[in-house]
Amino acid sequence: MKKLFFCGLLLNVTVACNTPQKEEAKTEAVTTKAEEKPAVITYEEYSGKEPTKPEETEFYEPVPPTVDPSGKNGAPSDAIVLFDGKNLDNWVSAADSTAAKWTINNDGSMTVKNKTGDIQTKQNFGSIQLHIEWRSPAEIHGEGQSRGNSGVFLQGLYEVQVLDNNDNKTYTNGQVGSIYKQGAPLAMASVPTGEWNTYDIIYHAPEFNKEGGKIKSATITLLQNGVLIQDHTEIKGTTPYIGWPKNDPHGKGPLKLQDHGDNSRVSYRNIWVRELE
Repeated sequence: MKKLFFCGLLLNVTVACNTPQKEEAKTEAVTTKAEEKPAVITYEEYSGKEPTKPEETEFYEPVPPTVDPSGKNGAPSDAIVLFDGKNLDNWVSAADSTAAKWTINNDGSMTVKNKTGDIQTKQNFGSIQLHIEWRSPAEIHGEGQSRGNSGVFLQGLYEVQVLDNNDNKTYTNGQVGSIYKQGAPLAMASVPTGEWNTYDIIYHAPEFNKEGGKIKSATITLLQNGVLIQDHTEIKGTTPYIGWPKNDPHGKGPLKLQDHGDNSRVSYRNIWVRELE
């Protein structure tokens, strides 16, 4: 009995002595991992012997193309004009691809025709520079998400919110200039209700691998009336009203404008894009 007790006591001491050593090893491993630093950025073309003459760091090709910034009736000369106030020839119903039914106004704008549905471009796009102007109605109607609500959908999937937020609170990831239900804007830079707002957007489309997995998120930079409100913001997927963002693989898609279905009376004008691919 004494011999057995001694062995048990010896065993307990051994375990007690070994335990701190294991904890120390674990702590050391965690500390080492935490101290890992990001790789330092270097540029191969700027390595080696440093130039001593200015001409050694000059190049003349490729030559950028010349673009007249207002050569196409106010749009850049290389832009695709999607709406110039004359007709809806570049647009169709998003529901069934029939002719777009929104209203053309005498001032060169178009207005959502209530409950006729979203409209979208006939042409599909990937990464683009987009210029679009919009106006909520001067006569205030509704509140929250029911006041001057529309939206600009990039590739038909990712919504940039259009909303009259002047003295009209709502959830911040659904306010004007938000990536709907994902990213609140950096600021609210709207003009007074009833006046024209401008969105200038730089959009880079997402990328997918052969298996359909997303390997690069879409990003958006957005200036509202010249004020930066989205700064290279990651778009984490589709922008549904209910549920999580989805990331099903896709190619190019249309530019879509929303009919919110609640007599929003939002108007648009001067819509053009420049393809960035």
